[in-house]
Amino acid sequence: MARLEATKKETITKLPEETKTAKGGKETILEVLARAAEDSEFLAKLSENPEKALSEYVVLTWEERAALASGDIKKIEGWVGKLDKKMATWLWCRLSQERW
Repeated sequence: MARLEATKKETITKLPEETKTAKGGKETILEVLARAAEDSEFLAKLSENPEKALSEYVVLTWEERAALASGDIKKIEGWVGKLDKKMATWLWCRLSQERW
């Protein structure tokens, strides 16, 4: 048991620095939404291929990725709180698309 704990600690200390300090899902969701609101190229990528556009956000769970990809405002607001109009830009764009 002690050996297992030592192995876990060694593994954790060997992780890259950016992994140790990675943002949580909530912060990353807000980051994605802010980027989509300000970066029209990223917004277009999200529209064309959400999975590929979100691939750089490794901290997101499959459920968070699915909610962002589909524009699930209720689920996202349940995680991060009420979004203002600017932060909800991508979600409203996604919901207005006819790609279901």
